[in-house]
Amino acid sequence: MDSTRVTEQPTSFERPQTGADPADPRGALLRSPGAALPAQGRAGEPPGTNPVGVSEHSQTGAEQSAEPDTHRPRPAAEGVPLQPDGEPAGSGGAPAPQNRRADQDRRTGQNPAPGRPTPMRRDGDRLRFVGAATRRIARGMDLDEIVMGLCRATVPTFADAILVYLREPLPVGDERPTGPLVLRLRRTDRIPAERDTESGFMPAVQPEPSELEAVGSELCEVRPGSALAEVLRGVRPVFTDAPAARAALPELIGEGGEFAVPGGQRAILAPLRGRRRVIGAALFLRRPERIAFEADDLLVAAQLATHSALGIDKAVLYGREAYIADELQRTMLPENLPRCTGVRLASRYLPAAETARVGGDWYDAIPLPGSRVALVVGDVMGHSMTSAAIMGQLRTTAQTLAGLDLPPQEVLHHLDEQAQRLGTDRMATCLYAVYDPVSHRITIANAGHPPPVLLHLGGRAEVLPVPAGAPIGVGGVDFEAVELDAPAGATLLLYTDGLVESRLRDVWTGIEQLREKLAATAQLTGPDHPPPLEALCDEVLDMLGPGDRDDDIALLAARFDGIAPSDVAYWFLEPEDAAPGRARRLARRALARWGLEELSDSVELLVSEVVTNAVRYASRPVTLRLLRTDVLRCEVGDDVPQLPRLRQARATDEGGRGLYLVNRLARRWGATRLSTGKVVWFELNRG
Repeated sequence: MDSTRVTEQPTSFERPQTGADPADPRGALLRSPGAALPAQGRAGEPPGTNPVGVSEHSQTGAEQSAEPDTHRPRPAAEGVPLQPDGEPAGSGGAPAPQNRRADQDRRTGQNPAPGRPTPMRRDGDRLRFVGAATRRIARGMDLDEIVMGLCRATVPTFADAILVYLREPLPVGDERPTGPLVLRLRRTDRIPAERDTESGFMPAVQPEPSELEAVGSELCEVRPGSALAEVLRGVRPVFTDAPAARAALPELIGEGGEFAVPGGQRAILAPLRGRRRVIGAALFLRRPERIAFEADDLLVAAQLATHSALGIDKAVLYGREAYIADELQRTMLPENLPRCTGVRLASRYLPAAETARVGGDWYDAIPLPGSRVALVVGDVMGHSMTSAAIMGQLRTTAQTLAGLDLPPQEVLHHLDEQAQRLGTDRMATCLYAVYDPVSHRITIANAGHPPPVLLHLGGRAEVLPVPAGAPIGVGGVDFEAVELDAPAGATLLLYTDGLVESRLRDVWTGIEQLREKLAATAQLTGPDHPPPLEALCDEVLDMLGPGDRDDDIALLAARFDGIAPSDVAYWFLEPEDAAPGRARRLARRALARWGLEELSDSVELLVSEVVTNAVRYASRPVTLRLLRTDVLRCEVGDDVPQLPRLRQARATDEGGRGLYLVNRLARRWGATRLSTGKVVWFELNRG
């Protein structure tokens, strides 16, 4: 079975403990390092003598001496029976005669001799085991950890093997399951085949490896009214020798599998019930060579099943909430960065904590008309679901404002107004930059955000002198934009304060460390070759120390390639009837100069159609620009804000087919509204 995972735990739990007769059924009860007999006197002991250890880790024996025990063994691990290396030594270090008889009784399987004292029931052992087991189960955060905690706590201390079945699929919270009840074998666990043979103990008989694997089919459908349905409805654990449980076993573990289950009271079937419904079942097994379960072991199984089921319920609910939060954060950030002309992009996002993958940090890259690109990074205060929701609204607003081709300072002004409409305490920082690959310039406006760092081609890193500005949401403030050079080969790094600020350093110390890290990374590739963007982002994140992750981190890196002036052709056309013909001639000359004559027919046809549509309504000169990059891009701008739309012309129409031709012949096309009009563009593949 592919889904069944078998984990073997080495153990030697069959070793006898001092004062416990292994052959007596009650001597096989769970033992822990702190096992203590009830505080009562024994025959032959003076009054006031306390034979019980004073601490939880004291060792008890059948015979207590007044001499201090100088060979007291170390306490065993939590929830696991003590594994002593030998019995308390008598004179000369030899085992006491009574203990030798107990050892012999365990090896031979004989009953204790008549008249020998019988050990008392250790109910305290069960309580200590349940406490240790439930703590181990409660430590799990997800479904696998909780199921593994149940298996590891149970085997071999309580059972030799365990099979855990869970509902498929598991219901979440108040969700009402639909369809039939189907159980899937989630995990099995058993003790290993080899036993510890030190101190003369004989290895116990181990079932064939295939025997446990044969117990349990992977899927089991619980039919209404069946014996298994009745046992699960009863909720309480039952011995499998009971008639109802015996009839339910073939349904649970498959036909013929019930013969691999030990007979008598050596198997317990415990339903796993969550807060509202049964979510699975656990089958505890003991080998025929081991003492059978007792009635009190049903209470132990009930406690294990209850804690496990409630933990599974909470783990499933937590998993759903974590999935929703992670999905919310993922959808609010760009899934893939756009491919923009003249610039290469890379990004990283790290949440403040893996258990709460939501926050208010965001980044974005938005293509603009004229082959420009808007680079945005922002940070809403906090890293909660509320912060993520506000971040999503501000990011959507920024994208809408970018589509209007507003200046960076105007974008921040409108974002500030939007934040005030969302609430009085909605504060955020944001940096908005527009890069023009044709002019090799970048315009930046800042709203209380850490300044960007520019890594030049020669390896010099500088913090750009950008005005700090007030955070978004303050209201009543003005934002200022600066225009700076963006040379080809340079890399601009935009980031949130989680990268440079922590409890161990202030923000300006972190910015200086970031600048030094960028300069050191650039030295590795030499002065003529900038470092790869992806590797550069990884190197930047490596500067974070173990205590530096106090906040979310958003990182956006932009490599400026630019567009060479020789690859740009730009003209102004008067809005007259002769403009389309002139546009065709200019485009033909530019293509001949670039060696792209094979595109002349398509470009002339499409340029003529777009320019004709522009001069029909324009009142000012029309712009025509050709850009030669990995594709050939043509842009036609006019002062009319109305965007053209594609429509199907009727057979009797004399016009309306221009955009239809553009749509059929161009690789891509689009129209973008500007503050002064619009731009219609299209792209063609270069050969």
